[in-house]
Amino acid sequence: MANFAKPSVPRFSVDVYQNEYLPEGGREVNAIVTVTATGGGTLGGGLGPVAAAGRPCAAVAIMVDCSGSMDYPPTKMRNARDATAAAVDTLRDGTHFAVIAGTHVATEVYPGGGRLAIADPATRAAAKQALSRLTSGGGTAIGTWLRLADRLLSSADATLRHGILLTDGRNEHESPEELRAALDACAGRFTCDARGVGTDWEVKEVTGIASALLGTADIVADPAGLADDFTRMMETAMGKEVADVALRVWTPVGTAIRFLKQVAPAVEDLTGRRAEAGPRAGDYPTGSWGDESRDYHLCVEVPPAGLGREMLAARVSLVVPQADGTAQSLGAQGLVRAVWTDDMAASTAISPQVAHYTGQAELAHVIKQGLDLRKAGDFDGATAKLGRAVQLASASGNADTAKLLSKVVDVVDAATGTVRLKTRVAEADEMTLETRSTKTVRVKK
Repeated sequence: MANFAKPSVPRFSVDVYQNEYLPEGGREVNAIVTVTATGGGTLGGGLGPVAAAGRPCAAVAIMVDCSGSMDYPPTKMRNARDATAAAVDTLRDGTHFAVIAGTHVATEVYPGGGRLAIADPATRAAAKQALSRLTSGGGTAIGTWLRLADRLLSSADATLRHGILLTDGRNEHESPEELRAALDACAGRFTCDARGVGTDWEVKEVTGIASALLGTADIVADPAGLADDFTRMMETAMGKEVADVALRVWTPVGTAIRFLKQVAPAVEDLTGRRAEAGPRAGDYPTGSWGDESRDYHLCVEVPPAGLGREMLAARVSLVVPQADGTAQSLGAQGLVRAVWTDDMAASTAISPQVAHYTGQAELAHVIKQGLDLRKAGDFDGATAKLGRAVQLASASGNADTAKLLSKVVDVVDAATGTVRLKTRVAEADEMTLETRSTKTVRVKK
């Protein structure tokens, strides 16, 4: 039974890295905002129900693709059942949960009856028994899976609501508009990690689901790796302690926010997700948090000012919006400044943090451009873009992305971005590069 004792939730901090100096007439201010949550805080109160052990109440829906293609090869369905069983085993006691079979319709596998089970040894065993009866057949309509997950998750008095979605194919039995409508309906109601197994699914569909629902996306090319991946996903989900955290950005009169992007651990543009939060303030959703740190790139346009002038360009804080329209502060804020100077050395220096993440955002962009050009048959254009990607990955020390790029291009000179397209590329390698293109390496502060 949930209670409302004060939980121990992470303590948040905000650090701002920038070069605040602008030349006379300068208008663009860039800053990297690092948000860190560390365990053992005592903020407590008002963040929602907590389980008896003092942990936030969580609800999880696992959506398993059971379409006909999951039988090719037959081991794929078995691996999916085993992976879901591993995820169920990872649920902590007291977690509300359900398992959904997804085809061209969504079906409750466990517990059924439009409700959620509460994790304990008996319900975990019953869920795994129900999984053993899963079979494949039918089509794929992911929007129906998400809508059922939303209905089930919303039935629980839970602080944290999370989904895990597995698919092996393209969303062929509903229109893109229907999937988009489902994502719009579910956004802000629960977070969702999405995984594509094998190589017959569409990268942009899976990454689009994760992006809209503030989760992670990845490929599991070999179905045998599903159990380990599901276990890690569920362990991460069980480590979340505060849901629906928003980055609140206040700016003074005369300023405008050009963009706000998450830049680590992955690139995610949040600019278009702003929700107005009072005079000159807006909230940008960041999802659920446990013990972790993330970096955001904030770009603000300020009115030009004379030499020696100084202004507060933005104030960044962390809040949890409440149903009544108010917001609970998480007690951390950072200030972004602008100072106009005639010192050319000061005003032309680029913050190392800003430079690093500008390169990481460009890296993600040119990888996607290069792969799209390659698919379209523009091999010269693809070579130029992927060569630039190799150059950026090398310069920033992003070894993981560099390794993925080396499976698509032969690197002649990483420093100059000189590459040759490989004549033969395994589909799994190309899909892995595309899926993981937004993952970044943290700047060394």
